[in-house]
Amino acid sequence: MKISNSYAQLLEMPLSKDYELLDSGDGEKLERYGKYVVSRPDPQALWPKNLSERDWLKADAYFSNQGKWQNRTRLPEHWSITLDKWKFQIKLSAFKHTGVFPEQLGNWQWIYKQIKDSKKKDISVLNLFAYTGGATLAAASAGAKVCHVDASKVAINWAKDNAQLSGLAEKPIRWLLDDAVAFVKRELRRGNHYDAIIMDPPAFGHGPTGELWKIEEDFIPFLADCVKLLSDKPLFILVNGYASGYSALAYHQSLQTVLTNQFASLESGELLIPENNKERFLPCGIFARGF
Repeated sequence: MKISNSYAQLLEMPLSKDYELLDSGDGEKLERYGKYVVSRPDPQALWPKNLSERDWLKADAYFSNQGKWQNRTRLPEHWSITLDKWKFQIKLSAFKHTGVFPEQLGNWQWIYKQIKDSKKKDISVLNLFAYTGGATLAAASAGAKVCHVDASKVAINWAKDNAQLSGLAEKPIRWLLDDAVAFVKRELRRGNHYDAIIMDPPAFGHGPTGELWKIEEDFIPFLADCVKLLSDKPLFILVNGYASGYSALAYHQSLQTVLTNQFASLESGELLIPENNKERFLPCGIFARGF
Protein backbone atom coordinates (compact mmCIF):
# COMPACT_ATOMS: atom_id res chain seq x y z
CA MET A 1 0.00 0.00 0.00
CA LYS A 2 1.41 3.37 -1.00
CA ILE A 3 1.09 6.04 1.67
CA SER A 4 -0.47 9.37 0.71
CA ASN A 5 1.74 12.07 2.25
CA SER A 6 0.59 15.54 3.21
CA TYR A 7 3.20 17.94 4.56
CA ALA A 8 3.16 21.40 6.12
CA GLN A 9 -0.43 21.34 7.35
CA LEU A 10 -1.43 24.33 9.48
CA LEU A 11 -3.79 23.10 12.19
CA GLU A 12 -5.44 26.21 13.60
CA MET A 13 -7.07 26.05 17.02
CA PRO A 14 -10.86 26.34 16.65
CA LEU A 15 -12.52 29.30 18.33
CA SER A 16 -13.54 28.77 21.95
CA LYS A 17 -15.55 30.97 24.31
CA ASP A 18 -13.35 30.01 27.27
CA TYR A 19 -9.93 30.57 25.72
CA GLU A 20 -8.52 33.48 23.76
CA LEU A 21 -5.05 34.58 22.71
CA LEU A 22 -5.44 38.33 23.23
CA ASP A 23 -1.98 39.38 22.04
CA SER A 24 1.57 38.13 21.57
CA GLY A 25 4.98 39.64 20.93
CA ASP A 26 8.35 40.54 22.40
CA GLY A 27 8.71 36.98 23.67
CA GLU A 28 5.40 36.89 25.55
CA LYS A 29 1.75 35.93 25.14
CA LEU A 30 -1.39 37.32 26.74
CA GLU A 31 -4.16 34.75 27.20
CA ARG A 32 -7.66 34.56 28.63
CA TYR A 33 -8.70 31.36 30.40
CA GLY A 34 -12.38 31.78 31.24
CA LYS A 35 -12.68 35.12 33.02
CA TYR A 36 -9.00 35.38 34.02
CA VAL A 37 -6.16 36.82 31.94
CA VAL A 38 -2.53 35.77 32.31
CA SER A 39 0.71 36.67 30.58
CA ARG A 40 3.73 34.41 30.26
CA PRO A 41 6.86 33.97 28.14
CA ASP A 42 6.75 32.42 24.68
CA PRO A 43 9.96 32.43 22.61
CA GLN A 44 8.03 31.98 19.35
CA ALA A 45 6.51 35.47 19.67
CA LEU A 46 9.36 37.36 17.97
CA TRP A 47 7.24 40.22 16.62
CA PRO A 48 6.16 43.42 18.44
CA LYS A 49 3.04 43.41 20.61
CA ASN A 50 -0.16 44.90 19.21
CA LEU A 51 -1.73 45.92 22.51
CA SER A 52 -0.40 48.64 24.78
CA GLU A 53 1.61 48.06 27.97
CA ARG A 54 -1.43 49.28 29.88
CA ASP A 55 -3.49 46.45 28.36
CA TRP A 56 -0.86 43.89 29.35
CA LEU A 57 -0.73 45.23 32.90
CA LYS A 58 -4.42 44.40 33.28
CA ALA A 59 -3.53 40.68 33.37
CA ASP A 60 -4.62 38.97 36.59
CA ALA A 61 -1.26 37.19 36.81
CA TYR A 62 2.08 37.12 35.02
CA PHE A 63 5.10 34.84 34.97
CA SER A 64 7.99 36.91 36.28
CA ASN A 65 11.65 37.06 35.29
CA GLN A 66 12.38 35.20 38.53
CA GLY A 67 10.53 32.19 37.16
CA LYS A 68 7.44 32.47 39.36
CA TRP A 69 3.81 33.43 38.89
CA GLN A 70 2.87 36.80 40.35
CA ASN A 71 -0.78 37.66 40.99
CA ARG A 72 -2.19 41.15 40.50
CA THR A 73 -5.71 40.16 41.58
CA ARG A 74 -7.20 37.56 43.91
CA LEU A 75 -6.97 34.55 41.64
CA PRO A 76 -8.46 31.28 42.90
CA GLU A 77 -6.11 28.35 43.39
CA HIS A 78 -7.76 26.73 40.37
CA TRP A 79 -10.75 27.26 38.09
CA SER A 80 -12.28 25.39 35.15
CA ILE A 81 -12.78 26.14 31.48
CA THR A 82 -14.58 24.31 28.68
CA LEU A 83 -12.96 23.48 25.35
CA ASP A 84 -15.55 21.94 23.04
CA LYS A 85 -16.96 18.88 24.92
CA TRP A 86 -14.29 18.78 27.61
CA LYS A 87 -13.63 20.62 30.85
CA PHE A 88 -10.20 21.39 32.26
CA GLN A 89 -8.98 22.54 35.62
CA ILE A 90 -6.65 25.53 35.23
CA LYS A 91 -3.85 26.13 37.72
CA LEU A 92 -0.80 28.38 37.45
CA SER A 93 1.85 25.72 37.90
CA ALA A 94 5.63 25.71 37.75
CA PHE A 95 7.44 25.96 34.40
CA LYS A 96 4.86 28.63 33.38
CA HIS A 97 2.21 26.01 32.52
CA THR A 98 -1.55 26.29 33.10
CA GLY A 99 -2.38 22.58 32.82
CA VAL A 100 -3.81 22.66 29.30
CA PHE A 101 -2.40 23.18 25.83
CA PRO A 102 -5.29 24.85 23.94
CA GLU A 103 -3.56 24.43 20.57
CA GLN A 104 -4.27 20.68 20.87
CA LEU A 105 -8.03 21.22 20.58
CA GLY A 106 -7.95 20.49 16.83
CA ASN A 107 -6.16 17.22 17.52
CA TRP A 108 -8.65 16.30 20.24
CA GLN A 109 -11.55 16.92 17.85
CA TRP A 110 -9.77 14.81 15.23
CA ILE A 111 -9.26 11.96 17.72
CA TYR A 112 -12.94 12.11 18.70
CA LYS A 113 -14.05 11.99 15.06
CA GLN A 114 -11.70 9.14 14.10
CA ILE A 115 -13.13 6.99 16.88
CA LYS A 116 -16.78 8.04 16.44
CA ASP A 117 -16.69 7.43 12.68
CA SER A 118 -15.04 4.03 13.00
CA LYS A 119 -17.06 0.86 12.51
CA LYS A 120 -14.77 -1.01 14.88
CA LYS A 121 -16.10 -2.07 18.28
CA ASP A 122 -14.21 -2.09 21.57
CA ILE A 123 -11.61 0.41 20.40
CA SER A 124 -8.52 0.59 22.61
CA VAL A 125 -6.35 3.70 22.80
CA LEU A 126 -2.91 4.14 24.38
CA ASN A 127 -2.03 7.71 25.43
CA LEU A 128 1.67 8.07 26.32
CA PHE A 129 3.28 11.06 28.04
CA ALA A 130 -0.40 11.85 28.58
CA TYR A 131 -0.05 14.86 30.93
CA THR A 132 -3.43 16.24 32.09
CA GLY A 133 -5.39 14.10 29.69
CA GLY A 134 -6.89 16.15 26.87
CA ALA A 135 -6.45 13.32 24.35
CA THR A 136 -7.65 10.80 26.94
CA LEU A 137 -10.87 12.77 27.43
CA ALA A 138 -11.41 13.00 23.67
CA ALA A 139 -10.94 9.27 23.15
CA ALA A 140 -13.01 8.22 26.17
CA SER A 141 -15.90 10.54 25.30
CA ALA A 142 -15.97 8.99 21.80
CA GLY A 143 -16.44 5.54 23.33
CA ALA A 144 -12.93 4.10 23.44
CA LYS A 145 -11.17 2.28 26.25
CA VAL A 146 -8.10 4.32 27.16
CA CYS A 147 -4.80 3.50 28.82
CA HIS A 148 -3.37 6.79 30.14
CA VAL A 149 0.36 6.66 30.97
CA ASP A 150 2.42 9.41 32.55
CA ALA A 151 5.49 9.57 34.77
CA SER A 152 4.06 12.34 36.99
CA LYS A 153 1.63 11.56 39.79
CA VAL A 154 0.61 15.23 39.88
CA ALA A 155 -0.29 15.14 36.18
CA ILE A 156 -2.28 11.92 36.54
CA ASN A 157 -4.29 13.29 39.46
CA TRP A 158 -4.91 16.46 37.45
CA ALA A 159 -6.09 14.35 34.49
CA LYS A 160 -8.46 12.47 36.80
CA ASP A 161 -9.88 15.79 37.97
CA ASN A 162 -10.43 16.78 34.33
CA ALA A 163 -12.23 13.50 33.67
CA GLN A 164 -14.44 14.14 36.68
CA LEU A 165 -15.21 17.67 35.51
CA SER A 166 -16.04 16.36 32.04
CA GLY A 167 -18.42 13.70 33.31
CA LEU A 168 -16.07 10.89 32.24
CA ALA A 169 -14.95 9.54 35.61
CA GLU A 170 -16.83 6.26 35.08
CA LYS A 171 -15.47 5.66 31.58
CA PRO A 172 -13.03 2.75 31.04
CA ILE A 173 -9.78 4.66 31.60
CA ARG A 174 -6.71 3.03 33.16
CA TRP A 175 -4.57 5.61 34.95
CA LEU A 176 -0.97 4.39 35.08
CA LEU A 177 1.98 6.07 36.79
CA ASP A 178 4.79 4.59 34.72
CA ASP A 179 7.73 5.21 32.45
CA ALA A 180 6.40 5.22 28.87
CA VAL A 181 9.38 3.35 27.38
CA ALA A 182 9.32 0.62 30.02
CA PHE A 183 5.54 0.28 29.80
CA VAL A 184 5.60 -0.16 26.01
CA LYS A 185 8.28 -2.86 26.26
CA ARG A 186 6.23 -4.73 28.87
CA GLU A 187 3.12 -4.50 26.69
CA LEU A 188 5.08 -6.01 23.79
CA ARG A 189 6.15 -8.93 25.99
CA ARG A 190 2.55 -9.39 27.12
CA GLY A 191 1.35 -9.47 23.52
CA ASN A 192 -1.10 -6.59 23.99
CA HIS A 193 -2.20 -4.34 21.13
CA TYR A 194 -3.99 -1.02 20.66
CA ASP A 195 -6.14 0.37 17.86
CA ALA A 196 -4.73 3.86 18.31
CA ILE A 197 -1.63 5.34 19.94
CA ILE A 198 -1.11 8.96 20.95
CA MET A 199 2.12 10.41 22.31
CA ASP A 200 3.64 13.76 23.23
CA PRO A 201 7.26 12.93 24.08
CA PRO A 202 9.38 15.58 25.81
CA ALA A 203 12.84 16.55 24.66
CA PHE A 204 14.28 15.37 27.98
CA GLY A 205 12.79 13.81 31.07
CA HIS A 206 12.81 11.20 33.82
CA GLY A 207 10.44 8.37 34.61
CA PRO A 208 8.90 7.89 38.07
CA THR A 209 11.90 5.85 39.25
CA GLY A 210 14.61 7.91 37.53
CA GLU A 211 14.49 6.43 34.01
CA LEU A 212 16.24 8.82 31.60
CA TRP A 213 14.65 9.98 28.33
CA LYS A 214 16.61 11.81 25.62
CA ILE A 215 14.61 12.33 22.47
CA GLU A 216 17.65 12.36 20.19
CA GLU A 217 18.58 8.86 21.39
CA ASP A 218 15.31 7.26 22.39
CA PHE A 219 12.65 8.56 19.98
CA ILE A 220 13.11 6.27 16.96
CA PRO A 221 13.47 2.99 18.93
CA PHE A 222 10.48 3.98 21.05
CA LEU A 223 8.41 4.89 18.00
CA ALA A 224 9.27 1.55 16.38
CA ASP A 225 8.15 -0.31 19.51
CA CYS A 226 4.89 1.64 19.56
CA VAL A 227 4.16 0.68 15.96
CA LYS A 228 4.58 -2.98 16.95
CA LEU A 229 1.84 -2.43 19.55
CA LEU A 230 -0.72 -1.45 16.91
CA SER A 231 -3.53 -3.87 16.16
CA ASP A 232 -3.94 -5.58 12.79
CA LYS A 233 -6.24 -2.85 11.49
CA PRO A 234 -5.39 0.24 13.55
CA LEU A 235 -7.25 3.54 13.43
CA PHE A 236 -4.38 5.97 13.84
CA ILE A 237 -1.11 6.98 15.44
CA LEU A 238 -0.57 10.60 16.52
CA VAL A 239 2.77 12.09 17.54
CA ASN A 240 2.96 15.59 19.03
CA GLY A 241 5.96 17.78 19.74
CA TYR A 242 5.95 20.79 22.02
CA ALA A 243 9.54 21.56 23.05
CA SER A 244 11.60 19.07 21.07
CA GLY A 245 13.20 21.61 18.74
CA TYR A 246 12.48 19.46 15.69
CA SER A 247 10.41 20.28 12.63
CA ALA A 248 7.16 18.61 11.69
CA LEU A 249 8.95 17.11 8.69
CA ALA A 250 11.41 15.39 11.03
CA TYR A 251 8.52 13.74 12.88
CA HIS A 252 6.77 12.91 9.61
CA GLN A 253 9.79 11.14 8.16
CA SER A 254 10.57 9.40 11.44
CA LEU A 255 7.04 8.01 11.55
CA GLN A 256 7.21 7.05 7.88
CA THR A 257 10.42 5.12 8.54
CA VAL A 258 8.91 2.82 11.18
CA LEU A 259 5.46 2.27 9.65
CA THR A 260 4.89 -0.86 7.57
CA ASN A 261 1.72 -0.23 5.55
CA GLN A 262 -0.57 0.18 8.56
CA PHE A 263 -2.07 3.43 7.23
CA ALA A 264 -3.14 4.90 3.91
CA SER A 265 -2.38 8.51 4.86
CA LEU A 266 0.36 10.31 6.72
CA GLU A 267 0.22 14.03 7.43
CA SER A 268 2.16 16.52 9.50
CA GLY A 269 2.35 20.19 10.26
CA GLU A 270 2.22 22.96 12.84
CA LEU A 271 -0.27 23.68 15.60
CA LEU A 272 -1.34 27.33 15.64
CA ILE A 273 -3.36 29.62 17.88
CA PRO A 274 -4.86 32.70 16.19
CA GLU A 275 -4.81 36.03 17.96
CA ASN A 276 -8.29 37.37 18.58
CA ASN A 277 -8.09 39.63 15.50
CA LYS A 278 -6.90 36.63 13.42
CA GLU A 279 -4.23 38.77 11.77
CA ARG A 280 -1.44 36.74 13.37
CA PHE A 281 -0.93 33.17 14.51
CA LEU A 282 1.28 31.88 17.30
CA PRO A 283 3.05 28.59 16.43
CA CYS A 284 2.71 26.24 19.40
CA GLY A 285 4.01 22.84 18.37
CA ILE A 286 4.15 20.20 15.69
CA PHE A 287 2.35 16.96 14.89
CA ALA A 288 2.53 13.94 12.62
CA ARG A 289 -0.22 11.36 12.28
CA GLY A 290 -0.95 8.23 10.31
CA PHE A 291 -4.52 7.07 9.67
